[in-house]
Order: sequence, then C-alpha cells, then structure tokens
Amino acid sequence: MAAKPQQAKSVTYDVQLLFPVLLLVGVGVVMVYSASSALALKKYGTDYFFLKKQGFLALGGILILVICRHFPYRFYRQLAYPLLFVSLGLLIAVLIPRFGLSAGGATRWLRIGSFTFQPSELARIAMVIYLAYSLEKKGQMLKSFSVGFLPHILILVIFAGLIFRQPDFGSVVILGILTWLMLFIGGVRITHLLSSVAVLLPAGFFLLISAEYRLKRLLSFLDPWQYPASEGYQIVHSLMAFGTGGLWGAGIGKGYQKLFYLPEPHTDFIFSVIGEELGLLGVLTIIALYVWIMMRGLQIAKATDDPFGSLLAAGLTFAMGFQIIINMGVALALLPPKGLTLPFLSYGGTSLLLNMASVGILMNISASKAE
Repeated sequence: MAAKPQQAKSVTYDVQLLFPVLLLVGVGVVMVYSASSALALKKYGTDYFFLKKQGFLALGGILILVICRHFPYRFYRQLAYPLLFVSLGLLIAVLIPRFGLSAGGATRWLRIGSFTFQPSELARIAMVIYLAYSLEKKGQMLKSFSVGFLPHILILVIFAGLIFRQPDFGSVVILGILTWLMLFIGGVRITHLLSSVAVLLPAGFFLLISAEYRLKRLLSFLDPWQYPASEGYQIVHSLMAFGTGGLWGAGIGKGYQKLFYLPEPHTDFIFSVIGEELGLLGVLTIIALYVWIMMRGLQIAKATDDPFGSLLAAGLTFAMGFQIIINMGVALALLPPKGLTLPFLSYGGTSLLLNMASVGILMNISASKAE
C-alpha cells in the first residue's frame, strides 16, 4: 500500500500582532507626510521628500519582518555574542570623528552611503538577545552575585558609558531599566537588583544635573511656560498642538504647529501632530493599538515553554514599550524632553527597521509550537 504523502506545513502569521503593527505603519506613512511636507518643501524643494523615504522604509521594514518571521529564533543563541561585539564596535565607531555623524549637538549616527544608522538602537536588541541567552544558560547559578549579576551589569555599564558619551541619556535609561527587568524576570537575586538601584539612582541623578543642558531641560519640564522661547519651547508647542486638536482634530494636513513651530514634527513629536490633526479620538486609537501590541507580545512570552524564547519575547516587548512610553510622555509633558522616535509612526530608518525585526522575531516565537 502506497504511503500517504505528507501535507506541506502552512506558514502562519500572528494576525493579532501583525494587524496593529501594519495599521500603525500605514498611519505613520500618512502622518510623516502631513508633518514633514512644509519642512521638506522648504529644505529640499519637494514636499514628497520624507514621504518617499518613509514609504521605502516601510516596505523594507515589512520585508525584514517577513525574513525574521521565517528565521528560527533559536539560532539567536549562536548570534548573542557576535551581535554584542558588533554593537560594541559600532558604538565605538560613532565616537570617532571620522565616522560619527553629528546633529543637534549629539553624535549618535553612522552614515553608510545615503543611509544613516543609529547604533544605540541595535545595541538595545543585541542586549536583549544576549541577556536572554545568558540568563537561560546560567540557570540556577543566577542567584550567585559573581555569575548571575555582576557580568550582566558590567556589560550594561560598558554599553551605557559609550551611549552616554554621544550623549544620549534617554537611551541609557531605557537600556538600564530593560536590563534590570530582564534580570528580575530571569531569576537574579532580588537583593542584588535592589542594591544596584540604590547605587545607580543617585549616580543617574548626578549625571542628569551635571550637564547644564540636561539641567535646563529638567527645569523646563517642571515649568515649561516659564521658558516658552528657550528650553520649554518644544513642550509648550507640543501641548498647544494637543490643546487645539480637541475631540475630533483639525483634520489630516490641517495642523498648524508643524509649520515651523514644533521642532522635529515628523520624528520626535509626531504624536503631537497626531493629537492636533486627529484629536483625542485619534490619540486614544493609537494608544489602544500600542497596548494591543504590548499585550500580545507578553502573551507570546508567557505561552512559550522555551526559557530563551520567553525571555527574548519579553525583552523585545519591553524595549518597544519603553520607547513608546518615553516618546508619548515627552510629547504630553509627563517626562523631561528626550529625542526618541515613536515606534512604527515616526520618520527614522533604524528605529522602524529594527522594531519591525522585533515583531518578526516575536511572530517566529509565537509560531514555534505549531511548526
């Protein structure tokens, strides 16, 4: 009797994760054009400059998502240290005048042809992969200070020190909180983690007030209306954008603050443009989509039997979540000013491509049982 041929396995995509991500990317392309058209026309002679680039980036991001969806996440164990060392080398290269690209008083980018790349974004994902691998590998030895706590903190200090030199204090904070949470979830002794908080919080506060520009940002955050023409300028105009948006918004393309009042309207403050043009309902819809993505990411982490996959999914989800919270918090004057893009919505190649890669990895982890 002839053997029954095996049916080919169907490739599935986690629709619960894919739908909100693609919706946000689509909204992002539209809002980047709305937020940047006036700026692009003045600077480049065409209002489609940023729209075309964001469209290509969105397509590239979808391609990367598909590739990462089909790349078995377990292979990232072998890539943990190579990615860590590549990220370290790129962070060092940024600080070399010949390679680093400066903008707005900071040197955070590398230029590769016509493409600019922000190594701190890659460093964040590399750190997540490394921690997931290391925490799984060490198992019960995590309770030891010299095995479970100290090596991970030393890696964090090296990376944070290089990023701080750019300077990028906000990314240092994200990396620190992300590492602390992953160590906590992984099973590192809580007394070791609490002792690190007792040391790092005063150090972080000292670094925050040690530079005059960071101190001014802090003071402007506490009372932006006292510095409306200087350090509080961004926050004041961001709040004005939300205030004029009302319930329904002024309509796409009809915002006023993006017309050379609100700095970086298509990157750091695109959420403010959304608030003005789509109103409270648009803002709540965007927040709901982000909550949907975060909840799904944590569900994937919880449902995964493999400790490495669970830690990897949790770390990638937390990394996106912190970026979302900080960007929205700054735009709403709930957090001190910090230049950080909003995932899937803001103009910016590194952030969009790496966040789409993170979603692809999450989808591969989600589908690992079925496959």
